[in-house]
Amino acid sequence: MSFSNYLETKVLDHVFGGTAYTAPSTLYLALFTAVSDGEAGTVTEVSGGGYARQTVAFTTSGNTTSNTSAVEYPTATANYGTVTHVGIYDASSSGNLMAYASLSSSKTIETGDVFRVPAGDLDITLD
Repeated sequence: MSFSNYLETKVLDHVFGGTAYTAPSTLYLALFTAVSDGEAGTVTEVSGGGYARQTVAFTTSGNTTSNTSAVEYPTATANYGTVTHVGIYDASSSGNLMAYASLSSSKTIETGDVFRVPAGDLDITLD
């Protein structure tokens, strides 16, 4: 996953500029059908069909953090389209995009489908 410009600035200001940053208490996983500029937060998020961002928690080991448990979306009540990317936000709606990544393979979500991310499949690594 890549950090958004928002999170990069917050981390740099916190570590090198002495500006306090309070991490969000809850993180939310979003599904995207297009990403024009993920760093700037220019994305097309799924909407409708019973879609809602889902909470996600992480465990960190070394320089990598991974989702602690599976993230499962409700059964789609309408087509979502083809999900190509995921993103992590600091709010259940609106909010700030923190990080994003493309899926290893796109997934078309149609009525009746359930999108699921197994535990440990969302990895964020700092090198």
